[in-house]
Amino acid sequence: MTKKLKIRKGDNVVVISGNSKGQRGRVLEVIPKKETAIVEGVNIMSRHLKAGRDAQQKDGGIIKKEAPIKISKLMLVDASGTPTRVGRQVANDGKIIRISKKSGEEIK
Repeated sequence: MTKKLKIRKGDNVVVISGNSKGQRGRVLEVIPKKETAIVEGVNIMSRHLKAGRDAQQKDGGIIKKEAPIKISKLMLVDASGTPTRVGRQVANDGKIIRISKKSGEEIK
């Protein structure tokens, strides 16, 4: 059973520790089984690609792309632009919504 994560695809986050500390980006993908996320422009790695025979990999070279980063190193950025912790609250219609611990506002 995987843990319920508080960061979702499309959220704006800031990195709070590690080599990419202080960088901000939008979450492109969340991998719940490994508790990691791929964030746009954060944790860039270089991949050396060998030239292939088919049309897609005709040219080789060095490709820069985002590598997964642990969710525990990310903090959600709320509407005001400040990093905040995430809480959950039951709304009037019975749905569980995410709220910002700093401002108390709902996170869309």
